Amino acid sequence: MKKLVIGIMALTLSISVSSCKEGKETGQEGHEHEHTHDGETHSHEHDGDDHHSDKMEDSKTALMVGKEIVVPMSAKSGSNVSGTITFSQNENEVAMNVDLKGLTPGMHAIHIHQNGDCSSDDGKSAGGHWDPTSEAHGKWGDEMHHSGDIGNLEVGEDGMATLDFSTDKWCIGCEDETRNIVGKGVIVHASADDFESQPSGAAGAREACGVIK
Repeated sequence: MKKLVIGIMALTLSISVSSCKEGKETGQEGHEHEHTHDGETHSHEHDGDDHHSDKMEDSKTALMVGKEIVVPMSAKSGSNVSGTITFSQNENEVAMNVDLKGLTPGMHAIHIHQNGDCSSDDGKSAGGHWDPTSEAHGKWGDEMHHSGDIGNLEVGEDGMATLDFSTDKWCIGCEDETRNIVGKGVIVHASADDFESQPSGAAGAREACGVIK
């Protein structure tokens, strides 16, 4: 009888040790967490990679990554300017590609203006430079400049001009109105921007206008 009792105790101890070992292995391999509530045991498995992926996807959606806006440019102030300006949103920046013709050779200022309105013959319906942070006019990259102070286009003897420009200070359709360019106007001027004269750089007449929409 004594041997039988000892045998039963040894068997019980062996089962208990085996159960504990299996429980530890499950916790290490499956990253499961258990808790007891109202007498029942509940387990939860967490996947950090899925959560990180969701956050990245939400960020891309907020910035409308892949969104592209093609802006047709119409002639103003008696000019013969035509062409397009394309804005594209990537993960960090907005890229701008300018492709224009019909300009006089030399330097021509190009700016984003506060109004998406090209209804007037002189382009002045587009308002002043887009300046959501209330800064002085200046050269892009300097300490002070408008958010719309892109700079100058160099036009060849054939009257054509191209420009590739990108910045993280803009966005397409995001909720930050200090960066959102949708609803604004693009103006190409008759003269160069001197980067000093206030508030527009003495860039002359507005020869082309387009709406970012």
